[in-house]
Amino acid sequence: MARHLAACVAAAALVAALCAAAASVVAAQPPRPLPSNYHVITPGKYRRDQQLACNDDKTNKTACMAKCDRRCPNQCIVLCPGCKTFCMCDFYPGVSCGDPRFTGGDGNNFYFHGKKDQDFCILSDASLHINAHFIGKRNPAMSRDFTWIQALGVRFADHRLYMGAKKTAKWNNDVDRMKLAFDGAPIDIPTEIGAVWQSDAVPGLTVTRTAPTNGVRVHLKGVFDIMANVVPISEEDSRTHNYGVTDDDSLAHFDLGFKFLDLTDDVHGVLGQTYRSDYVNKLSVSSKMPVMGGAPNYAVSDIFATDCAVARFVGAAGIATVVTSRAY
Repeated sequence: MARHLAACVAAAALVAALCAAAASVVAAQPPRPLPSNYHVITPGKYRRDQQLACNDDKTNKTACMAKCDRRCPNQCIVLCPGCKTFCMCDFYPGVSCGDPRFTGGDGNNFYFHGKKDQDFCILSDASLHINAHFIGKRNPAMSRDFTWIQALGVRFADHRLYMGAKKTAKWNNDVDRMKLAFDGAPIDIPTEIGAVWQSDAVPGLTVTRTAPTNGVRVHLKGVFDIMANVVPISEEDSRTHNYGVTDDDSLAHFDLGFKFLDLTDDVHGVLGQTYRSDYVNKLSVSSKMPVMGGAPNYAVSDIFATDCAVARFVGAAGIATVVTSRAY
């Protein structure tokens, strides 16, 4: 128990350090480095069991070896010298990873499978609406699709922000597969850590590279932070889980982290409802795979549509002034 508590405390401290570093980038300042005992393992073009040697400079103990857990083979964080490893998806509420596994605003994990090639409302509030496009594969032995989030459509005021993972046959982490657009115009950012794009129409909206390729932080001041990483389904993952990945499609998708700063208590959506003060989790949290059903309630007609049954979005009314006043 004590070891688990210590790991949670360390993870919380790390999240704070990461957020502080990201904030300094948006302010057009050099990014604040992580503490010296934190290291990120991103296998990329290397083999999946890439390891990191953690040396203890205070003792002469033999260096321990750390590698990413099977649950997060694409990227993880290591705390040296103890070789404690944390999955990027386990840090804070508002996370979505894999066959979408969410961490709700109430802190509980749950799955939402949806359906492949369809769009679903992840969050809907009076001034913010976020849809997700699902891709997937059908396993004949199962009654559902394997699904992953391939794109996000974000609505606020009269603006539309698109974030997508490009379809990729052969995955190479050195090639950027991120597609971004704002109000229909492409967002182009140099492929280097810390590079920043800032909107002329909404100065409080920035996109910052968190990795040279396939990683960004999208920030709307006073409204939201979205951390997005494009990752593939590996051949090993496919064999282990029987995903059925083929040579012509690596099923590139998003691992996501959301932070919301100005939600009302009427917010809804697959993830949004878990932030309500009156939300009651009726899922079996002790289950190995607690699943949120009711997919028809969250279905929308396209990536930017606000026609789901639980929609709360009212568009520009009530947000235009908020966004512009907070942007400066």
